[in-house]
Amino acid sequence: MTRRSGTAGFERRPAPVASSRLTNAIAVSLAIGALTLCLVVTVTVLSSNITMATPIPT
Repeated sequence: MTRRSGTAGFERRPAPVASSRLTNAIAVSLAIGALTLCLVVTVTVLSSNITMATPIPT
């Protein structure tokens, strides 16, 4: 029994799943989300430092 070339495994080229415009749009949205998360964490840390630095009125 002989084996034909290109019939077993993953030898064929994969078909494109999404267009390059869709891939770029997803990459941009992920980048914006990461920057937003960094901004939220930075504001939270700075505000907690300011709160800890103020004296408690008695």
